[in-house]
Amino acid sequence: MIEKNLIDIANMCSGKIYNVAHNEIPIKGISTDSRTVERGNLFIPLVGDNFDGHEYALSAIEKGASAILWEKKRFLPDNNIPVVLVDDTYKAMIELAKNYRLSLDCKVIAITGSNGKTTTKDILSSILKEKFKVQKTQKNFNNEIGLPKTILALDEDAEVAVLELGTEDFGEISFLTDICKPDIALITNIGDSHLLKLKTRENIARAKLEILEGLKADGIFFYNGDDVTLKEVVKEFILPERTFTYGLNQDNDYVIEPLSYDGSGVTFSLEDHLYTVPLLGNHQVYNGGISIIISEFFGLDYSTIAKGLKDINLTGMRNELIHLPGFDILNDSYKSNPQSLDSCLDIVYTLKNYDRKIAVIGDMLDLGKNEVVIHEKIGEEINPDKIDFLFVVGDLAYNIFKKAKDNFPEDHAFHFDSRDELIKTLTKYIIPNTLVMVKASRGMRLEYIVESLKEYSKL
Repeated sequence: MIEKNLIDIANMCSGKIYNVAHNEIPIKGISTDSRTVERGNLFIPLVGDNFDGHEYALSAIEKGASAILWEKKRFLPDNNIPVVLVDDTYKAMIELAKNYRLSLDCKVIAITGSNGKTTTKDILSSILKEKFKVQKTQKNFNNEIGLPKTILALDEDAEVAVLELGTEDFGEISFLTDICKPDIALITNIGDSHLLKLKTRENIARAKLEILEGLKADGIFFYNGDDVTLKEVVKEFILPERTFTYGLNQDNDYVIEPLSYDGSGVTFSLEDHLYTVPLLGNHQVYNGGISIIISEFFGLDYSTIAKGLKDINLTGMRNELIHLPGFDILNDSYKSNPQSLDSCLDIVYTLKNYDRKIAVIGDMLDLGKNEVVIHEKIGEEINPDKIDFLFVVGDLAYNIFKKAKDNFPEDHAFHFDSRDELIKTLTKYIIPNTLVMVKASRGMRLEYIVESLKEYSKL
């Protein structure tokens, strides 16, 4: 994490220390939340429509913060507090993050895409840590607040940073890539996420391609050459000299050849080597393949890469197989869109040795004007021969139920208006050796169902 004297912090964010006697106070890391502030932190009070972090500044000091960024226009209640005066605390945090990133002798890999960016980040980090000191985006810190916090959490001796860039609209990736100045940029694919604002897949691709704006002049750009939308839209852009495609199709610069997939993971061939990625879902050939390709650019050999693939630390709530007494949960409750839901269902179809399979599906959000039709299509395509029971919750997900119920036997497909109603019925259908899949957009908060099932397993 950033470790500087307060005067250095002030210079890096165009601020001014209120009392020069505080110039040499050491700062270790930053916090924007007084509830989780740690000793030595710089507290940055952000301001929103319904909150003002300045109100919690004194509390942050009491909990161990060493100093505070403070907007000049606001009354300072205690002149003895170490304070850096700035015009705008958020803009100051961004400037601080930008300058700190430029000060680091660290290679930055920036990843965006509709699906797979988090898993790719996790796989790539696992491999690279075999040779380098690697830090990565934690949790969902991939937006205009999370990314600068992630950068400011990087240690000064970090050698590689693997960062996620998220977006919902034009301009957001442009803003984020300007902060992190990547050495390597990657777009995993283009799906139907964020159609509400971006309207078309082509626009989603254009928004993702903003990642090139911050890429260093000698940077490297990778993109999924099997993605039809992405492959077409990149023609509108001036691409870096070192641009490479990857995928299953033979016209890619790097060709991945799938060999097998089962409950233990996927095996594929890449540049005359065999690799196994021990993760669920045949889509992992893409996530694993590009992670290996980038690792080779860092000079890692086959044996080192294979070793790194054996111990992947995944971010939670994404294709997470949880083993409980009597039954298992496939927890993929962090987000959902048609492509990721199809992939999750495919995992359920493929997993063997279960006596019963139950799919719990909630709304897919932000899909725009065709959201009803998209949900209906999912319902039509769910395979009742490979899933025993379907439990659906939410207004949009009702359209999945509406189309699926006629394909399922009577009393094998259900719709609920609330999570509590669903859980109450669901537990009656769980028998020994059941697999329960849980999948929905983040706003549906179906992790509540996962936690409830964990408690149920203890009874």
